Amino acid sequence: MSAVDLTFTPTGNAFQTILGAGDVQPGDSVSYQLCKLIYTYHPLGLKMADGPIKMAQSQERKITIPKGPAERCREAFAAEWKALNCDRHILNLGRLSRVYGVASIALLTDGVSPDAALDYDKLADATVAINVFDPLNTAGSLVLNQDPNAMDFQKVKGIAVQGQAYHRSRTVVLLNEEPIYIEYTGSAFGYVGRSVYQRALYALKTYIQTMITDNLIVIKSGVIIAMLKQIGSIVNNIAQAVVGFKRDVLKQAVTGNVISIGETEKIETLNMQNLEGPYALARKNTLENIATAADMPAKLLNSETFAEGFGEGTEDAKHVAQFVDGVRAWLGPAYTFFDGIVMHRAWNKDFYRQIQEEFPEYRDVPYARAFYDWKNSFLAQWPNLLEEPDSEKVKVDDVKLKGLIAIMEVLLPEVDPENKATTIQWMAGLLNEMKMMFPEPLILDYEALADYTPPEQQLAEEPEPGKPFAANDSPDSRRRSRIAALRRELIRLGAAA
Repeated sequence: MSAVDLTFTPTGNAFQTILGAGDVQPGDSVSYQLCKLIYTYHPLGLKMADGPIKMAQSQERKITIPKGPAERCREAFAAEWKALNCDRHILNLGRLSRVYGVASIALLTDGVSPDAALDYDKLADATVAINVFDPLNTAGSLVLNQDPNAMDFQKVKGIAVQGQAYHRSRTVVLLNEEPIYIEYTGSAFGYVGRSVYQRALYALKTYIQTMITDNLIVIKSGVIIAMLKQIGSIVNNIAQAVVGFKRDVLKQAVTGNVISIGETEKIETLNMQNLEGPYALARKNTLENIATAADMPAKLLNSETFAEGFGEGTEDAKHVAQFVDGVRAWLGPAYTFFDGIVMHRAWNKDFYRQIQEEFPEYRDVPYARAFYDWKNSFLAQWPNLLEEPDSEKVKVDDVKLKGLIAIMEVLLPEVDPENKATTIQWMAGLLNEMKMMFPEPLILDYEALADYTPPEQQLAEEPEPGKPFAANDSPDSRRRSRIAALRRELIRLGAAA
């Protein structure tokens, strides 16, 4: 089929070009145009390319900045991340990489040539644009060197778009799978990764045949077979009219009507009961073949629900979670690239002046020092896709609380007032993270605690706390004893403060 033919009735021609043609055989490679048509028209094209990335991005990363005003820094970072629409750009980068085998993303700044190194110090005031390129945009620059003795053997040196070179600091190139020596990828115009459709091409063609079968079943399932009594060898106009009348009555009959037929006549529908088993098995196997070829869990393609859900940690859910963790690691370079850009734009000098006004300890700290303290302590972690139910979270917090109480019982009597305040501050931070058990945060005056000297004598009626985790105590009694001891200590310190 010629390229000119694709300009007419695109849906029909796309299906014929991709999968309806009889010359698609196992092992055939996919071209750039074929990958585009599969993604655009095939029912599974979008799901195979976008599905894993959307599932990976279904949860937000947990941002922590220990060496700084964490909440204010997180808010500014999240606002700039959203303003730049980073998640959508990363999705587009991953999508094109899975469709063609390689894709690139670049940051452009207004008034600066793309081949100039990215000046992060000027990013805050610059007008920026983010472009995502497919292999046709970067054709010729991502072929990759196949000389085993070369320094850049199968490594990306940089990209060029229509003859315009881009500095490496401005770009990220994402390959779907690793390059194979002297294995040319037609869809990516180079010796790079491979399209997610490469191994699944023949199975994708078979899936279209199952859709044709669906259509035939729907069309034929409404056929009614009328087994009428034969009129005889001589058929006249009256006999033909009688037979036609019976057919018209049968055709017009609906629920609630009554029709009469002869004793030897029958009315039935097409019997398709023998089709259900083989057809269902063939369709199921086709989906599994596609999922195997694309190296992804079959449940992501056939839209089956998890019997117990992700929270129960079934084997299927664990398999999918491991797959999604791999996708997140694969997207890691793109997230690292955007993290640096967003930090420089969000934590700019105007933002730092606000921080200096709100936090006196930063008034004598230079901007560059504070920025790199925050940047170096920046940590972004993906949450676990297998999220535990609330009942399990409470059990985990209960175990943590028991250990925390035991540590506090041992440390508090032994440390000096300054370290005691530090220890209590550490304990309060851990308690505030147990939001399932303690919804309201614990806020204390730690400077007052450091200056506080407790009285020598305790109240006579105050009972002595039991030994931590005594073997002769039940778990409930140990927990109540430790909570009571911790409560007494907090009441005493809070009253003194």
